[in-house]
Amino acid sequence: MEATGKLTNIQLELLKLFQYQLPDKQLTEIKNILARYFAQTATDEMDKLWDENGWNNDTMKEWASEHLRKSDT
Repeated sequence: MEATGKLTNIQLELLKLFQYQLPDKQLTEIKNILARYFAQTATDEMDKLWDENGWNNDTMKEWASEHLRKSDT
């Protein structure tokens, strides 16, 4: 992401939500909630790609062997 000097929509929204000082415990909990949200979003997108492309465990084995062959060069 390129720095443009403008805040993103999520940055603006978070600034509105967190205008008050939070205890460290709450801040950690919120960070964990956000991390889980983005991890789940990435997982959902990968699941979608797997379904759309018909990938399976054999695909993973092929990818792994391709990586190993490329590493040998």
